[in-house]
Amino acid sequence: MSQEVRVAVRHVAEDAAAIESAYHTVSKELAGVAGMLGNELWRGVGDDGVFVVVSRWRDVAAFRAWEAGAAHRDSTSPLRPFRDHATGRPFEIFRVAAAY
Repeated sequence: MSQEVRVAVRHVAEDAAAIESAYHTVSKELAGVAGMLGNELWRGVGDDGVFVVVSRWRDVAAFRAWEAGAAHRDSTSPLRPFRDHATGRPFEIFRVAAAY
């Protein structure tokens, strides 16, 4: 079984260009972070004001180490204004249980 995890962070924005710009800024900042395998920006089909950033991590320990680091907040700050707090928690961590 894979140890990889995905972290999904939900965002809302009326201005798609603004969130896309913030996503690209953050992605460039995170390039080379130990244990991060990549990320994607997803846009809602039914509601094009909904976005999800999904990042791929080697394992939960790598994600937690980065999250606990001092650079975490600064490097993700351009996306922070768009976070969706409607559910009380804007992100979830998922372990890959199976894949083909």
